[in-house]
Amino acid sequence: MTKPPHKTSSLAYENPEFVNSPDGRILRIMSEYVEPLARFRREQIQDTVVFFGSARFHSLEDAQKTFENAASSKDDAKQKLAQAGVNMARYYEDARRMAFMLSQWASQIPARRRRFVVTTGGGPGIMEAANRGAREAGSKTIGLNIRLPFEQSANPYITPSLNFDFHYFFMRKFWFAYLAKALVIFPGGFGTLDELFEILTLAQTQKLAKKILVVIYGREYWDRLINFQTMVDAAAISPKDLELFKMVDDPEEGFEFLRDGLTRYHLGPDRPKHVAEVVPEIAKTNP
Repeated sequence: MTKPPHKTSSLAYENPEFVNSPDGRILRIMSEYVEPLARFRREQIQDTVVFFGSARFHSLEDAQKTFENAASSKDDAKQKLAQAGVNMARYYEDARRMAFMLSQWASQIPARRRRFVVTTGGGPGIMEAANRGAREAGSKTIGLNIRLPFEQSANPYITPSLNFDFHYFFMRKFWFAYLAKALVIFPGGFGTLDELFEILTLAQTQKLAKKILVVIYGREYWDRLINFQTMVDAAAISPKDLELFKMVDDPEEGFEFLRDGLTRYHLGPDRPKHVAEVVPEIAKTNP
């Protein structure tokens, strides 16, 4: 009786047990770099403007519906929460408006690749608002979502081919910063603070090879939450560090700051000569 031919083991990259094991972690990490890079090239994305903010704020229309439902109940806590939702809904509408104006302006820039594409964390709230505004302007818009046990599903306004899911927070953060030419920070929670201070720290320590504009939106909210002047008075930061960001209170003011800064640093004569394009291997084709 002849023995059956020896069956060779499967290719390593076709072996789910290996790829999903601790030993395969480096492959998973690299995949979250290379696969988005390939898609950004294919979609001709040159750079981005990233919007951050709470996932818990809703549109004014939805917030008002929630308030009306709560008003008919006798639950004081529910009514108070619903009223707060109505109050904070203005930030959703302002993010939507600013993203619309920015995308409309960027779409008119003569370039072979798409400039200053509105990008978010891909979820609801302020993220949805910014993706929505860009979509309403007829532009492509990016969502960099993260797999979490309790949230969040991608909002419906992201361009399907630019809808990403990440497992690793640090790879998601890399893509937020790598293509960004500006950051817009709306009121939010822990995640929003994390992203704000990470970019400010990179700018303060001169670890960025490009000028990233930082807009902090909503002085009333941020002044109650963070006293930047306290850091200066305690000599924890330099007075010049306060120039790393611009605080604004309406969409038009925010858009004008972004338009003027992006034009100066990334379209005009002050543009760094060595930073033509941040995606490798396509810099030489940059307009």
